[in-house]
Amino acid sequence: MGLFSVGSALCGLANSLPQLVVFRVIQGMGGAMMVPVGRLILLRSIPPQEMVSAMVWFTVPGAVGRVAGPLLGGIIVTLVSWRWIFLLNIPFGVLGILMARAFLSDTQERIKQRFDIVGFILLSLGLVGLVSGLDTAGRGLVPAGVTITLTTVGALCVLTYWYYTRRVDKPVIDPGLFKFKAYRTAVAGGMPLRVALGASPFLLPLMLQLGFGLTPLMSGLLTMATAIGSLCVRALLQPAIRRFGFKAILVVSTLLTGVFYALYGLFTPDTSHTLIFAILLFGGLFNSFAMVTLNTLGYSDVPPGRMSQATALSSMGQQFSLSLGVAFAAFVVTITASFHGHAPGTLGATDFSPAFIVVGALTWCSLFYFYRLSPDEGAEMRGAG
Repeated sequence: MGLFSVGSALCGLANSLPQLVVFRVIQGMGGAMMVPVGRLILLRSIPPQEMVSAMVWFTVPGAVGRVAGPLLGGIIVTLVSWRWIFLLNIPFGVLGILMARAFLSDTQERIKQRFDIVGFILLSLGLVGLVSGLDTAGRGLVPAGVTITLTTVGALCVLTYWYYTRRVDKPVIDPGLFKFKAYRTAVAGGMPLRVALGASPFLLPLMLQLGFGLTPLMSGLLTMATAIGSLCVRALLQPAIRRFGFKAILVVSTLLTGVFYALYGLFTPDTSHTLIFAILLFGGLFNSFAMVTLNTLGYSDVPPGRMSQATALSSMGQQFSLSLGVAFAAFVVTITASFHGHAPGTLGATDFSPAFIVVGALTWCSLFYFYRLSPDEGAEMRGAG
């Protein structure tokens, strides 16, 4: 939290784009460490039969943030300065540090092991190369040769890391965790769903502001609907899982999530704002149904001794999927705009529709994994919370 707060302060003080990029990396490093640690604390302290209830509460702060974020961001950009989007993180970071010191005990791993520096370098280079290469593809930001080189080097580093882990005892991230069915389903099977989750918040504000000509404030008010839908699901999820089980919830919510993402692509500048709000609300609701269910089920078959690495690998996969979603969405929009004869700076409303339809179809790829779950998967976690 300290690193995240420092990074936020530096972002708010940045005077150039290169500075902002570097400071965002620092901020991202701090944020990336908070999620797996928080989830690990939860998994180690809550019994399985209470995990659904605990995970619902664990995700409430994030849902509240997504409700307030678009509106607050729109107000800040409209009335003050973009710098305050970052500076506002500082008091919350300080509050988080104080609460952590007050309520969390200083626990450490009992088993000590050397840090796998070789694996860390290979995996870091691989992920950075893949995301950077995909992000620049077709956008004209760098020469095509640079994009191909980044993607190729990234893929080779990831492949090398996979072979490397087969001959070391304690890799920094152990791919052997994928032998656990529920965990494999949550991380690998949920990747298409998370790619779509990363693409949607990127596409919606751009479509509403650049395509429809709405102000940042009005755009924030409309996109807030997805977060409200996400928050509403917290009251419904636990009884739904008890009644229907994890598999049924995942299959139905993923199907409906894809449908609603595709419906976003049918919006036009003349579409009623009330209708847009309603569709975004239900889209956020069904997407949240799928994601919270998936995140709860994923750790049901992981042994306690491997939980630390499992949360790290899961968080890494989630962040990679979200980044890939942004890169993929940008690529589809760029290709569509080029087909329509539009320059990147003059995007129209029709340039976004194919991206939403493709993203909606992409979510259904996760069904290949979800259908293979047994109807009683995670039965020990469906008890009273």
